[in-house]
Amino acid sequence: MEGLDGKQVERWSEAMGATLVRQRDAEVLGYREGRRPECPANAPQLLVIGMDGGRYQGREKDPESQSRWREDKVLNVTTYIPGDGHDGEEGRKPQPLLSTYVATARDAHAFGPMARVEAERRGVRQAEVVIGMGDGGNFIDPLLEREFRLDARIIDWCHASEHLWDCAKAAFGADTPEAAVWGERTEALLWDGRVQEVIAALQEQSHRLGNPREGDPKQHPRHVLRQNVGYFTKHQGHMRYPEYRRKGWPIGSGVTEAAVKQFNKRVKGTEQFWSDRGIETILALRAAWINQDQRWERYWAKRPASFPSRCK
Repeated sequence: MEGLDGKQVERWSEAMGATLVRQRDAEVLGYREGRRPECPANAPQLLVIGMDGGRYQGREKDPESQSRWREDKVLNVTTYIPGDGHDGEEGRKPQPLLSTYVATARDAHAFGPMARVEAERRGVRQAEVVIGMGDGGNFIDPLLEREFRLDARIIDWCHASEHLWDCAKAAFGADTPEAAVWGERTEALLWDGRVQEVIAALQEQSHRLGNPREGDPKQHPRHVLRQNVGYFTKHQGHMRYPEYRRKGWPIGSGVTEAAVKQFNKRVKGTEQFWSDRGIETILALRAAWINQDQRWERYWAKRPASFPSRCK
């Protein structure tokens, strides 16, 4: 990049990203009109669709929150070799093969068709098993229900476990022996798939502390416990971890978390403030860059010979 003007590189990046956004939007429109993207020749054995939210700052403050921080939405579609279904060090864990990504700052209703098109490209119709993976965030479950027919929806194990430890601290105080004992016991129950017993333990502590009171902050223990009774009750059908492990399926969203970090690394700087157009173009460009199916190389292979190859 030596000798190149920074503003010129910025203009090139915006132009390239805008091209990718137009291509993506055209594919979504085509899908709505009945044109599906080309799918792989070989049916995936196990396809995992993961999604989560990242963070960036807009140029203008949100009228309601008075904050510049906003959420971008990140998708990964990953093929896996299933595990052998055995726990412990001797067991073969599920292995990710190839991941591709989509990211947008648009709302969930716009993001859904983008996710569907990418999944179509990766063979969602041909796959032997299709899993939706996430943390149960607000936009994720409705989107998965709307866009996909899944063999299972799985709440990421680490997120579920973190919820339990938050409840342990809420019920007994941080770093107390009682919190450690309760957290370890309920985590073991969750690992064994005994979700009803986990919910009963949460209800017991919630009843002991009582209902949230007017003036309680959101992080008050009464709120934390009440909310998590609802969380585990709502998602108990997505926490059948022994069954998932037995089938050799992944139970963690590490691939998705890593993807969010890759996008955040580019757009989440405290000194970076994005326009709506700017954030969309750079997210599209970043997705092309980190995709593992040589999409970035194919993009450059189609560029005019006069286009500055040093931008690669």
